[in-house]
Amino acid sequence: MNVAVVGYSGPTDRSPVRDIADVCLDLGEALAKRGHTIVCGGRDGVMELVSQGARRASGTIIGVLPEGEEGNTYLTIRIKTPFDNVTRSLVLIQTSDVVISIGGEIGTAIEVLIAYARGKPIILFEGTGGWTDRFTQVLIEGKYLDNRKIVEVHRAKNSSQVLELLEKIGR
Repeated sequence: MNVAVVGYSGPTDRSPVRDIADVCLDLGEALAKRGHTIVCGGRDGVMELVSQGARRASGTIIGVLPEGEEGNTYLTIRIKTPFDNVTRSLVLIQTSDVVISIGGEIGTAIEVLIAYARGKPIILFEGTGGWTDRFTQVLIEGKYLDNRKIVEVHRAKNSSQVLELLEKIGR
């Protein structure tokens, strides 16, 4: 399965990314061990840490990059788009079967909303801050982002729960 991981960008040695580094590394490694292909924005922050974790397990990591970006050193495949950060997110989400959100600012929120509008299953990794935790607070019936109920939004507290959800979604 192509699994998008979206979340905070920024230096990996500064908050808020540093505070969730172990979560990201663990998730990347766990996804790769299960044979999932990781699709991400390919840059720094959560994207880099998840890519690093996946690389430890010899996983495949696709970075969908905005114009002018080379991406992090852990990427297996670089898709260099002519788009800005927001527009390239359309490609990132369309390439994915499911989206996992970790923390994040406005770019992450946009990616989650695009995924929802496109009917892509979403997993919110709770306790990681940012828009991921904000979305968990506003879910309708605990699982939808709006009244149209386009696709279920799932919640996980650790990598094991993410893997269980992916197995359920993949059936």
